[in-house]
Amino acid sequence: MNLADLSTLYNYNYWANQRVLAAARGLSVEALTRPNDLSWGSIRNVLVHTMSAEWGWRIRCQEGRSPSTLLDPLEYPTVEALAACWGAEEEAMRGYLATLREEDLAQPLAYVTTTGRPFSSTLWHILVHVVNHGTQHRSEVAHALTQLGHSPGDLDMILYARGEGNGTES
Repeated sequence: MNLADLSTLYNYNYWANQRVLAAARGLSVEALTRPNDLSWGSIRNVLVHTMSAEWGWRIRCQEGRSPSTLLDPLEYPTVEALAACWGAEEEAMRGYLATLREEDLAQPLAYVTTTGRPFSSTLWHILVHVVNHGTQHRSEVAHALTQLGHSPGDLDMILYARGEGNGTES
């Protein structure tokens, strides 16, 4: 892994997040928060979980401390509230990534989970995990949004890489 590839992955990650959030803006608050069979119980809760994971991993990587809890979905009653927080988190993550050097990516990072379990992982593994985790949950939410008539469209990395959404054509 190198910094240029990592930057591409995060640019894709945030492009895909914006597509999902744009589609979710078409939902009523009731549809956004309605309990269903998604991993975290509702579209809003899955989105907050995904944002929370990005936030938690950035805090671990950047500040060397592990949050003891995830963000509370009840603090994000609307897509706009969630999008505002996620925008600030995106800015913070991009700022952190801009401080990294190539050699940092191969370093181990010791951390504890929200349950207090200790681990150590290579930094680039953690940073790629954040994007991969987001892909998993975006696909879950995209399916639910599509069922409600608010599809975010295709979220494939190759579409992003070919220029859809990033102003370049490959």
